[in-house]
Amino acid sequence: MAKWNGFSLRWYEELFQNERILDALYYTVFIAIVASLIAAVIGTITAIGIHKMRHGKLRGLLLNVNYLPVLNPDIVTGVALMSLYVFVNMEFGFTTMLISHIVFDIPYVILSVLPKLKQLPANIEDAAMDLGATPWYALRKVVLPQIKPGIISGILIAFTMSIDDFVISFFTTGNGVTNLAIEVYSMTRRGLTPEINALSTLMFGAVLILLLLSNITANKKATHKG
Repeated sequence: MAKWNGFSLRWYEELFQNERILDALYYTVFIAIVASLIAAVIGTITAIGIHKMRHGKLRGLLLNVNYLPVLNPDIVTGVALMSLYVFVNMEFGFTTMLISHIVFDIPYVILSVLPKLKQLPANIEDAAMDLGATPWYALRKVVLPQIKPGIISGILIAFTMSIDDFVISFFTTGNGVTNLAIEVYSMTRRGLTPEINALSTLMFGAVLILLLLSNITANKKATHKG
């Protein structure tokens, strides 16, 4: 792909001047953030609803439906969503890609939040309401803080899945909208350049810094509690 002539920052300069890659990076990050946040809200509400269900068979049915996007190959989900958009005569583009990412992110949020809900005492909301809390206040101040680690885990998993997705995005995108995975795939036909290596290095560095900060924060909290 390129001849090694020593260390250089040339390809980083080329990267920041490549509008196609920068647009793809913008759509990738923006869709991942928006989709993971929306999926977190919908997934958390759905998980609480499933957890509160009294009818065991209906809850089992909903959980099995929730597993489908996780267990199905991405190409099945992508083709199914594409067929749905064609059926409802929806124009392919940013909206269809965003909806698709939200759809396959929601199950991961549900699966992250449900175990935290099961760990809660059975009558914790009733105890809060006995002390004068309204149902909404009990949810906001009692339940949500307890399941916050599960919500955060769900957001991170959803964000990671959205950043990494290629197949579903490929089937549900439209003209003028592309993410990094699709852009790299299209570049393989024209020929890859070290710009992609530079971008990969920057993304790896960003993730590494976030992980280090997360571990440092967790260690400080553990030391403070100790």
